[in-house]
Amino acid sequence: MDTTVTHLGSVVVAALRAANYMESTIGNYQKTIRLLDDYVAVRGGEYSPSLGAEFAALTTSPRTGRFSAVRRFNYTRLVALFDSYLRSGEVVLARRKRGGGGRQPASVGFIELNASWEADMADRGLAVATREAYGRIARGYLVYLEDQGITSLDVADPATVTGFFTSLLDRWAQSSLFWQVSNFRPFLKFIGRNDLVEAVNLIGARRSHPILPDLGDEEVTRVVQACASLPRISSRDAAITLLSLMTGLRACDLVDLRIDDIDWRGQTVSIVQQKTKNPVTLPLPGLLAAKLADYVLAERPDSDDDHVFLRSVAPYTGLVDHASIYKVTDETFRKAGVTDVRAGTRLLRHAAASRLLRAATPLPTIAAVLGHASQESTNVYLSVDEKRLRECVLPVPKRAWS
Repeated sequence: MDTTVTHLGSVVVAALRAANYMESTIGNYQKTIRLLDDYVAVRGGEYSPSLGAEFAALTTSPRTGRFSAVRRFNYTRLVALFDSYLRSGEVVLARRKRGGGGRQPASVGFIELNASWEADMADRGLAVATREAYGRIARGYLVYLEDQGITSLDVADPATVTGFFTSLLDRWAQSSLFWQVSNFRPFLKFIGRNDLVEAVNLIGARRSHPILPDLGDEEVTRVVQACASLPRISSRDAAITLLSLMTGLRACDLVDLRIDDIDWRGQTVSIVQQKTKNPVTLPLPGLLAAKLADYVLAERPDSDDDHVFLRSVAPYTGLVDHASIYKVTDETFRKAGVTDVRAGTRLLRHAAASRLLRAATPLPTIAAVLGHASQESTNVYLSVDEKRLRECVLPVPKRAWS
């Protein structure tokens, strides 16, 4: 096989054009191909995965001397396509999910351990998002150990755990450590290291309980009207936003929604939620059903993929993860003129629950609509029912005034 960058690059570009990628995107690939060609030319002229990894690691901009996310993205995606062709004889254009990236362990023992951990999570039927979160923090710890010259868990002591979490503060906020600790414990229990579990407990990460902002009726009305009438909001983006706002569906369930999940005659959507594994059937109000129909019949690209929501540019595959949904909902809010909130699905689920609560809907019903595994998860929404909270305030005893 011809493994020159020129040949491999021509194969990749042909695959991109066949998949209807925009010429501007192909142009960015071609620019990176030229840079890779220059890099490989002085190192023997033949591309290999190891040279590709070296090239992808060049994430420092020569202009600024600082890390460049653009360089990392462009270099990594090209190398992935080259490697997929060398590995399978086909340029694999499938989108990679977030959460599965980052550095991978390099030592044989840690590679095998990581594979065993991934297999164990899959065997237990953990949700994909959960496996990604657990796997990411476990890989991070193994890579941290390798950076310290440790390639066996037998010599990893509790200090490596506290040191690892200290290193996370370079890129994670202190308030995020609770979730990282929570995601890390299952891995430590899997490897049977109770001493490391106890070290995690010493970190003292505390869960924050912020009161989420609530969307006012005026803001909700503005967004709904924009979804109904603004031409610059596509049917896909309107349907995603309205689904989240009106039904409170999680981002992972919006991403995984399939054509067969929709009952068009009954105007309902029925799914098994990824997070709780609970089945739920939700009504589709008229506007939402109309936008979904507009998207499926007139706007949705032709594709064998049975996901309801597909990418709007090639490759026409399902959306990747919660970040894709956030981009859609946030941009829709911006176009509707609601700019003072971060309009992710967490806020929109919160807004859906708050409206149900204000309508005197019983908590068990709200829990069922939102798909909570426990009614206690729904109690957080009581914090925004200001009217009923005021009714709970006791009068100040007269004696206290004297």
